[in-house]
Amino acid sequence: MYGGGMDENQLPDAELEVLACLWKHGQLTARSIRERMVGYRPMTHAAVSTLLKRLQDKGMVVREKGPVGKAFLYRAATGPRRAYRRIVDDLIERIFSGSGTALVTTLLEARPPSAGELEELQRLLDDYRQREEDGCELPKGQLE
Repeated sequence: MYGGGMDENQLPDAELEVLACLWKHGQLTARSIRERMVGYRPMTHAAVSTLLKRLQDKGMVVREKGPVGKAFLYRAATGPRRAYRRIVDDLIERIFSGSGTALVTTLLEARPPSAGELEELQRLLDDYRQREEDGCELPKGQLE
């Protein structure tokens, strides 16, 4: 949870998409965010500014004065790893009746992996299996 008392899987879609844009691109102005999101979520500058203010109030976004002019720069207060996990956990529980296998099967059917991705997935599975057999803590992944 963040200081504002709300976590990422409770955010409205538009706020989550702004946050995801910051995770992907790093520090941006409101204008840059709007320009990057126009293809999938067209918004006015005022709408982007409102979403950024809400995210800032929730402690999820930090605002700093830009180097020139009146523009502010915004950045995510934390990385995406925790949000990814919460969202996926919520999705598994709500949609897949608690089955991670059903989620992975659906993902592989919807977006078949390339040969390179299959090799990476196999290495990850082998690593998980070996760590489980050794009684070690499972790896956290490479999301950050």
